[in-house]
Amino acid sequence: MESFFIFLVFAALVFATVIPYMRHVRKKEAKARESAEKGKLHSGGPQAQHPHIDVSQCIGCGTCVDACPEGDVLGVIAGKAAIINGHKCIGHGLCADACPVGAIEIVMAAPSISADMPELSPEFETNVSNMFIVGELGGLALIKNAVNQGRECVDVIADRLEKNESSKTDGAVDVCIVGAGPGGISASLRAIEKGLSYVTLEQDRLGGTVAKYPRQKLVMTSPVEFPMFGKFKKLEITKEELLEFWNSVFEKAGLKVNTSERVENIVRGEDGIFTITTAKGEYRARHVILALGRRGTPRKLGVKGEDLPKVMYSLIEADAYTNANILVVGGGDSAVEAAMGLAHQKGNKVTLSYRKDAFSRIKERNAQRIQDCINEKLIEVIFNSNPVEITEKSVILDVQGETREIPNDYVWIFAGGIPPNSFLEKVGIHLGPRDLTREAQAEAKKAA
Repeated sequence: MESFFIFLVFAALVFATVIPYMRHVRKKEAKARESAEKGKLHSGGPQAQHPHIDVSQCIGCGTCVDACPEGDVLGVIAGKAAIINGHKCIGHGLCADACPVGAIEIVMAAPSISADMPELSPEFETNVSNMFIVGELGGLALIKNAVNQGRECVDVIADRLEKNESSKTDGAVDVCIVGAGPGGISASLRAIEKGLSYVTLEQDRLGGTVAKYPRQKLVMTSPVEFPMFGKFKKLEITKEELLEFWNSVFEKAGLKVNTSERVENIVRGEDGIFTITTAKGEYRARHVILALGRRGTPRKLGVKGEDLPKVMYSLIEADAYTNANILVVGGGDSAVEAAMGLAHQKGNKVTLSYRKDAFSRIKERNAQRIQDCINEKLIEVIFNSNPVEITEKSVILDVQGETREIPNDYVWIFAGGIPPNSFLEKVGIHLGPRDLTREAQAEAKKAA
């Protein structure tokens, strides 16, 4: 009788615990399925680096879901983790780090999804032997990824040089690094650390694209390891903090960067040595790392009045603009962040025009912040709209077939950039889906 009573107590405890838990699980799964259905409207899947889930190993614990800072990229469906909003993924990789059973591997999207991108080998090498690409030009959007790739790429080069000492050629440095953003700085520091001779060329100034970000923009949200200086442990790093850190690195490590020197062409000679031509001269190198951004030239709308002085394509100092009627065009993070920054300046009336019916590709924290701004009436968002004409004192919008004219002093356009594809093709890099492994095997057969 006593044992039966104990059994009843145990059963009651189990039911009291398990049933609420199962309800919670079913509720979360239903929410994940609903989010997945909405996600299908925005994108066919991940655009670059993203998690690949081995369902045979996945235990459905949901740790990966909680680890992702971009919101509902992942969800647990039928007891297994799944990608439900791949278009939101920007390759943090925190899901893979958090998985307790190692069921997640970070992979690149199929080349067919980004047909205008170069396909790279696992060592970040292009179809041009000893020419590498790191960072967002290869499909990765995060500073952390660019830093890691720059470091790893130089390790590959150092290993090759060690195995082939005869490759040393008078007048040629071991590596030429094109770009002094996150990937280029990381590669340069690693070259110093490995004792390699190098030259780093940057068309603008130290920091590359990061230096052009708006003030106080959060640029990193997870720790990253810089060569020679160890792990940068802060969880949130602003543009100013990162640039200050790089300037200190510049001095302590003796890092040398040729700024304001744009690369015009790169040619690989029959001896395997690259000749890098700039407006200021020529350099010779055994290896080349392209650490360029993908933004390239700002994409224009092609509307009447876009050439007026009040139309701009980047915002550095939001507090320089007050008491103005402002239109921001675009629906990505840059547009949303610029609109919010301008909306918090004295006297500004900010309107955000976006051609789609909802924001679909912005970071989770920006989605929450822009909604707060809308609720507080700091920003008016006009979805399903396109500017059709810009005048001295106004902007004319097409809103679902109807014309709307609003007063205007300044316009910012964030319609993306035209990537440097023509330059890549000029230096011999093929774009689009290609099987580099098969090509390497074919080359090996020819050589044999």
